[in-house]
Amino acid sequence: MNIFAHIAAALDSLLDEMVTAGDLPAGLNRAAVTVEPPRDPSHGDMATNAAMVLAKPAGTNPRALADLIATRLRALPDVDSVDVAGPGFINMRLASAAWEAELAAVHAEGADYGRSAMGQGIRVNVEYVSTNPTGPMHMGHCRGAVVGDALASLLQYAGHEVTREYYINDAGGQVDVLARSVHLRYREALGEDIGEIPEGLYPGAYLVPVGQKLAAHHGGTFVDAPESEWLALFRSAAVAEMMDMIRADLALLGVHHDAFSSEAALQAAGKPEAAEQWLRARDLVYDGVLEAPKGETPEDWEPVELPLFRSTRFGDDQDRPIRKSNGSWTYFGADMAYHFQKAQSADQLIDIWGADHAGTVKRIMAAVAALTESKVRFDVKLVQMVRLLRDGEPVKMSKRAGNFVTLADVVREVGRDVVRFTMLTRKADAQMDFDFAKVVEASKDNPVFYVQYAHARIASLGRRVQEAFPDGLPAPETGRFGPEELDLIKQLATFPRVVEAAANAREPHRIAFYLYDLAASFHGWWNLGNDQPERRVIVAGDGVLTASRLHLSAGIGQVIRNGLALMGVAALEEMS
Repeated sequence: MNIFAHIAAALDSLLDEMVTAGDLPAGLNRAAVTVEPPRDPSHGDMATNAAMVLAKPAGTNPRALADLIATRLRALPDVDSVDVAGPGFINMRLASAAWEAELAAVHAEGADYGRSAMGQGIRVNVEYVSTNPTGPMHMGHCRGAVVGDALASLLQYAGHEVTREYYINDAGGQVDVLARSVHLRYREALGEDIGEIPEGLYPGAYLVPVGQKLAAHHGGTFVDAPESEWLALFRSAAVAEMMDMIRADLALLGVHHDAFSSEAALQAAGKPEAAEQWLRARDLVYDGVLEAPKGETPEDWEPVELPLFRSTRFGDDQDRPIRKSNGSWTYFGADMAYHFQKAQSADQLIDIWGADHAGTVKRIMAAVAALTESKVRFDVKLVQMVRLLRDGEPVKMSKRAGNFVTLADVVREVGRDVVRFTMLTRKADAQMDFDFAKVVEASKDNPVFYVQYAHARIASLGRRVQEAFPDGLPAPETGRFGPEELDLIKQLATFPRVVEAAANAREPHRIAFYLYDLAASFHGWWNLGNDQPERRVIVAGDGVLTASRLHLSAGIGQVIRNGLALMGVAALEEMS
């Protein structure tokens, strides 16, 4: 239990006592009562809105109720002082011993400090990456991969049961294009001069080995055969090869999925038909005609009856077709069935999408609401593209042109940790520049370096203290911390709250923000010793003070490690 939860539990017990004493009526809803840091730190360490929330239903004055609550709070051993402000806000300052006990908790819980039971084992399916299996991963996919993976780790740490899933879009026209591109490379492998790659096919050299494998296995069997004889075979082989390549690229980034779901398999199993039947039984799919697109004249528009999902009942702008005029499934129809399938084994669904899919959010939100009868929480997190810069100039990417920068190239150049941390230094829906020079810069302006440097500094203390105190140190003593040290402990103590808030908001970037702020505070504290030897962590001749400051430094290092682990980033022991 973190210190905020500890004080909240103590407050809840005090409110029970007030009910018993007749100061509060029984049965009041306390769900909105909070204990949290005040917006202005000068007001205290913690604030509670208990009086403001409970006064009206209790039929009393907020200020009078606040005074009653404050009197009881002052009797708590961990509370140093309590003030009532304004119409009934209650501000508290905790005793130094309470904060030192929290530092002890950081050490006692170690890697579990910040772990939460908030999720209560709720099953969450996080689907991310899900790029078309038509080539290796490029940097356009990287940010969503990191955000999804970090979010999954964050949710697990907060007590959820998480499934990481990848949806393979292997049933659309793009995989037919892939198969035709591979067939061309297959013919090339058998000695044919294929010349320039025709417009509309994938020209990338990454398809050459796939063609060579098929040539070695099938010989010239399919060189002159009609497309109908080889398309399905080449499509299946090409998708399998591309997925092996994608898995290898993701592994370089430290991303691994628990499940891979195939769109083609979904359709072969009749899942879209089952979803349509389920919706029709509830009058949520009907046969109708869409309105003509804006700007089309009656001569240009031929109305066709299609099966339409009543998306407008769930907040969408218009009803959506789930099949095309030729009877095949629309992308929305297949996607709807896929989410129906996921919802069978999850209590909550999260999709990580590129920002270019923003226009489809309303319809899929509507579909999930309908198919789950609004019983499954569903979040779509949109991730903006990353603009690559080299020497200040944008690096262009085009998969079809075959000149894109692969994720593997970037990871090998700057390192996995740099890529992962950088992808989490801004909100997912905010634009991001990835400058090859800046992300490896050793400066305060580079969050990756700044946080890892803080951890490396702390790790260096263990080596240096042996030189200063070869006979060892005494145990750290309480009461040796000044205001700066106590402020650092207070900052550490907010980590469990940050974890829960980030998990609830589905925003893993909050961990990166927290770590940067913590690193900044640590570096500021460390630098006090540059001109004042007595302010250094290791104080020659004072083993007790050194032990206490080492204890604090180690606690900061532990929380940095815990936060970096959630981001999938290593905590470096030393930096070159």
